[in-house]
Amino acid sequence: MKIYVMTDLEGISGIYSKEQMSGTRMQEGREYMTADVNAVAEALKEAGVEKVIVRDCHGSANTLLYEKLSLAVDEVVMGSCGDVRFPNVEGCDAIILLGYHAKAGTHQAILEHTYNSSAIQNYWINGMAVGEATVDAALAGDRGLPVMMVSGDDKLKQEVEENLPWAEYAQVKVSNHLFGGMLPHRQNALKVLKEKAKAAVSRFEQMQVYQVPAPVTLRIEKIERGSIPSDNTKPGMKIIDGRTYEITGDTMTEIFFLR
Repeated sequence: MKIYVMTDLEGISGIYSKEQMSGTRMQEGREYMTADVNAVAEALKEAGVEKVIVRDCHGSANTLLYEKLSLAVDEVVMGSCGDVRFPNVEGCDAIILLGYHAKAGTHQAILEHTYNSSAIQNYWINGMAVGEATVDAALAGDRGLPVMMVSGDDKLKQEVEENLPWAEYAQVKVSNHLFGGMLPHRQNALKVLKEKAKAAVSRFEQMQVYQVPAPVTLRIEKIERGSIPSDNTKPGMKIIDGRTYEITGDTMTEIFFLR
């Protein structure tokens, strides 16, 4: 079995502050993200997984501390990947979404946003409000790959249980505020990650592929009015109002990279 681990930072255990994202405590955030990755990779190998590929997918994709990665991580994808959401995923059997966060506008969720907090207000797929976990599950579904595990806070858990009920969920913190929450002891958080990774492997046959029935419509509401793209530049685009537009296509992958 070959598993692909997508990583973000906001949902990593121990993360609650914007300074851990890109400010004075960024090194702390990088340490925590690397530790979560190592815990999951080691648990996967202990459960019999043959190969683990990790993609650093936070910001400019240079968050992981390469020299501190466990030997359980066989390969790591870092830096720019252009318009490919899952680079080098060929041959993998399933996806893990590690360190994800609640969708934009989720009340009291730590560091909630959808892809770009400075530009995006909301996403909808076929009329359903979604965050990054659901969109990435749909993109993985276009490749026939199930999401077998997700980690993050208690607020993201609600979205995952609604849309990906088969996936193991590793809750590593409770959100109290955009910039605050209740954190378990570090070692207990890592223990939860390991337990859920092993459980996901043991239940692999029960995992399902999340696929959005065609036609797929992605509605995007921007934060700033007048910031929507020209309808001459995007096939299938429909302007809803000064902040909102839709793109319709056959698959999530097709429309995601037109957005």
